[in-house]
Amino acid sequence: MHAFDVLGDPVRRRILELLADGECSAGEVGAVVQAEFGISQPGVSQHLRVLRENGFTTVRAEGTRRLYAVDPTPLVEIDRWLDRYRSFWDQRLDALGTEIARGRRERRRRQEG
Repeated sequence: MHAFDVLGDPVRRRILELLADGECSAGEVGAVVQAEFGISQPGVSQHLRVLRENGFTTVRAEGTRRLYAVDPTPLVEIDRWLDRYRSFWDQRLDALGTEIARGRRERRRRQEG
């Protein structure tokens, strides 16, 4: 499965958002995802499996719990793919930064003057 196919699903994106804050148990992830998306625990487990099998997460056993964490490797690959398109928004962000700085200078001049 291609990385964008994996991330194309909003449930899997939400799981990665949860894991970006640190390692979580399958139960913790399941509780949030079930509440937000109304899917069953087996459905959550299936999404976790897709993420794990496609390299987006790691899992380790701690007693009876399974702890999931983000594996950044596929995200680095996505970032490299996005590099080719980054110039489309970098120029706009640079222009926005210039306008913000210009506005700050104007406010300071008015406050000093």
